[in-house]
Amino acid sequence: MVLTSRAVGVTALGAVAVILVPEVWVAVAWLALVALACGVDVVLAPSPRRMDVRREVTASVRLGEPATSVLTIANPGPRPLRGSVRDAWVPSAGAVDNRHPLVVPPRERRRVRTALRPTRRGRRAAHRVTLRSLGPLRLAGRQASHDVPGDLLVLPPFRSRRHLPSRLERLRQLDGRTAVMVRGQGTEFDSLREYVIGDDVRAIDWRASARAGDVVVRTWRPERDRRVLIVLDTGRLAAVRCGEGTRLDAQIEATLLLAALASHAGDRVDVVAVDTTVRARVAGVSGPRLMNVLALALADLEPELAETSWTRVAAVVRETLSQRALVVLLTALDPSSLGNGLLPVARALAADHAVVLASAVDPLVAELQSGRGDSDSVYAAAAAERAALERDVAAIRLRHRGVDLVDASSDALPAALADEYLRLKRAGRL
Repeated sequence: MVLTSRAVGVTALGAVAVILVPEVWVAVAWLALVALACGVDVVLAPSPRRMDVRREVTASVRLGEPATSVLTIANPGPRPLRGSVRDAWVPSAGAVDNRHPLVVPPRERRRVRTALRPTRRGRRAAHRVTLRSLGPLRLAGRQASHDVPGDLLVLPPFRSRRHLPSRLERLRQLDGRTAVMVRGQGTEFDSLREYVIGDDVRAIDWRASARAGDVVVRTWRPERDRRVLIVLDTGRLAAVRCGEGTRLDAQIEATLLLAALASHAGDRVDVVAVDTTVRARVAGVSGPRLMNVLALALADLEPELAETSWTRVAAVVRETLSQRALVVLLTALDPSSLGNGLLPVARALAADHAVVLASAVDPLVAELQSGRGDSDSVYAAAAAERAALERDVAAIRLRHRGVDLVDASSDALPAALADEYLRLKRAGRL
């Protein structure tokens, strides 16, 4: 049984009768009358448990985009349902206005819509649907909750997509679709064209020049159908806050941009997320399906509060690759990682593959380094400087093992990694 504000107001009106006739029996009689009216209201209110409630939810949506939850309430009884409904969700689903007034005539159904704007990536679960049925007097009623299944899959936002057109244009230049010559070991001959000022004289084809009666140069294009393996570290260091999200969020953004770019370049892209075990894997998918499959596979990914097993990472790379490829390690450039086995694994991988380690830097560290206002900020700046020096030492040790590094803020990491991929293409290392 539930009481409404109207019942409270009617009860308060009894004070007028008590003032006019200051007798105890007047107050008791008024309260008894209100209680009787509320009891009758409850009896006449349709049972909310008998209502058929169903929920329809948008299957998936990117983080930050709107979604909709639709409740269908069917009234099988002979009396109309008057009241309200509450469509409950977890807070991160972003259901702000989830309480709706409701009137369902006998043997009919009505739909109510709840707008969702999720604030976190992953699977956002729905809670119970609560129905409140009021009697004809609107003084009291019944309330019941229904377990109605439903969830919303929130995909990564892929905000770094804005960097893709400019990188694709540079990729087209590397492919020889514009009049730009690319040189480097491992590239394929594309075509001949006239020499222009600025071309490398080593690209001049003297025999073709003699036949044509003009200076002709060779143009090259990067080899296609190369393998790119992206390894996401989902260990404890991936849970560190970097900007508005975690380091893992920045790594996912970088993965999506690099996968889109490499797929357009004709390379085969595999993605694996690993810490102590494999958390997600995408392999053997190409073309337009790749980005959808990637987004679905990475949507539920969360950091594990455990140290990453780098021997497990090495085993996964060996299982996946049988020929030379580009291996991208998206992890933290942290001295603790080197001590836990990253250094020997990186050296072994660099002997067989082109290895790039990409790390997202917390922009707060740079802010702490500039603090000199008081003693607390000075101590914080000293700690930040020490952390930066340790990162520099770790970077030097990795470079000596043949690993290329991309170290950028969480917002700049996707574009920086895409630029490193294009640089390796230009140098003929892919």
